[in-house]
Amino acid sequence: MSRTVVDPSPVSEAASAPSGWRRALLAVNAVVAWAAVLLSLTLNLTGYYLHNRDASTVTSPTILGGVPGGEDTALERFFDWTTYFTILSNCTVAIVVTVLLLRPAWFRGSGKGSAIWRALRLDSVMMIVVTAVVFNLLLATSGKTGWDAISNAMLHIICPTVTSLVWLVAGPRGLIRWSTIWAALVLPLAWAAYALVRGAVIGAYPYPFLDVATNGLPSVLQFIVVICVFGIAIAAAMLGVDALLRRLLPARQ
Repeated sequence: MSRTVVDPSPVSEAASAPSGWRRALLAVNAVVAWAAVLLSLTLNLTGYYLHNRDASTVTSPTILGGVPGGEDTALERFFDWTTYFTILSNCTVAIVVTVLLLRPAWFRGSGKGSAIWRALRLDSVMMIVVTAVVFNLLLATSGKTGWDAISNAMLHIICPTVTSLVWLVAGPRGLIRWSTIWAALVLPLAWAAYALVRGAVIGAYPYPFLDVATNGLPSVLQFIVVICVFGIAIAAAMLGVDALLRRLLPARQ
């Protein structure tokens, strides 16, 4: 009796839940991401950056320094914290990998909900890679000490490295299409809009290249476009690597 072998589509191939060592790697990824996020949040809410200033930590009341009268509250520091792309990318990794472990069925199927989760899985890798590259090329400073140095390494080096390697080794494969790539741009663009609007209101921005008052809106928008193109290039490379691994290791996916 002959048997017809059908090449699995991205959706059907992603239908199997991660198991064995792949699940263990995803669990490690989740622990690393949550540790990075929670440490950063704790330092922020407890006023660590306000009371432990050194050469590598330039700050005034609240990290962005836009509080009238020099007042400082945990709520204001929290909204400063949420304005950073670094925080968004690390939070995305923590949430998405956790959901992938606990609710893998949410990533399969042809419905709108599944398409959103597949886009978020792509975001979790694409955005954390952008975070690592932009920070280490444009923003990194030397001389960080104490918990600031630990938090900085976790957010910008350890979590990006672990997340990238876990995606490469453990997948899951078959979640990316070109439509997924375009959908994945929604979250970073929404963050850019939030950062610019909040910056215009409080008169302070999370990154110097987003400072509209200093650089002008055209320059800021041009930078955002360049970062988006860089993100698309990363996602396209992931699509190619994903397809290659599916062909080379079909029995293991």
